[in-house]
Amino acid sequence: MAAGNGGVVKHLVIVQFKEGVTPERLSGLISGYAGLVDKVPSMKAFHWGTDVSIENMHQGFTHVFESTFESTEGVKEYVYHPAHVEFANDFLASTEKVLIIDFKPSAAN
Repeated sequence: MAAGNGGVVKHLVIVQFKEGVTPERLSGLISGYAGLVDKVPSMKAFHWGTDVSIENMHQGFTHVFESTFESTEGVKEYVYHPAHVEFANDFLASTEKVLIIDFKPSAAN
């Protein structure tokens, strides 16, 4: 992460789920992830979606989850929050591959 704690931070989790994860299980995982906004004070927003790119460069990743935090310190609080730790252990058990990136959005020039 960039130096300093100030400014909005986006937390991206890009996932390929294991073969055999049922639609019901996936729905439950997504609901659980969305529910962290109400459990982790530093988590300000949550969005998710599936790959719709026509470029076919997804490398097997199918889902993107985006969380918004007010600072890098907020991300740190989230990572160690008991509700996140419990959820992450369950979520990761259903994943084949995961890529996580935290970044500070910048204005277009």
